[in-house]
Amino acid sequence: MRSRALLAGIVAMALMSTAMADDPSKDAPPALAFSMKSLEGEKVELNKYKGKVVLIVNVASKCGLTPQYEKLQQLHEDYASKGLAVVGVPCNQFGGQEPGTSEEIKSFCSTKYNVSFDLLEKVNVNDDSNKKSEACPLYKYLTNLETKPLGKGPVKWNFEKFLVDREGNVIARFGSRTEPNDPEIKKAIESALDK
Repeated sequence: MRSRALLAGIVAMALMSTAMADDPSKDAPPALAFSMKSLEGEKVELNKYKGKVVLIVNVASKCGLTPQYEKLQQLHEDYASKGLAVVGVPCNQFGGQEPGTSEEIKSFCSTKYNVSFDLLEKVNVNDDSNKKSEACPLYKYLTNLETKPLGKGPVKWNFEKFLVDREGNVIARFGSRTEPNDPEIKKAIESALDK
């Protein structure tokens, strides 16, 4: 009887350690310890970006700032081989400027701006004022950090940018009107890539 209980305990511990080993968020830094979905609806563990510098941007297709897609794509082309990952996160919370389906977003981005960087499924980046919907966990985390030049707080508009270093620390937050090719952003990216 005692040996059965011991054996059951050993089996339970082995199963737990196997489950923990299979958990991709186990060794993920806090900013990358999230699961999301791609535009195709496939599960994406953000831990896949561990060791890279990541620029996370909430994007929209019908915004006055939508031409920033072109500059984001240029950043991707200029720095991906050095370790930068640009990640677009569609959001429809600001003026309803991202009303499309995943297929429509993907088609728009590829045909209009030749986007080849990663795009995730459309999410909320802020809690809804009517408390009907909440920000996705990634953005709950990002917006609660004290960052420079913008501090913590809700995302104010489309195309806000969060920069994450190779260790998974959020090292900067830039406003919507700061263009992706702004010298301040490029300097922050290059500095993070050099570490």
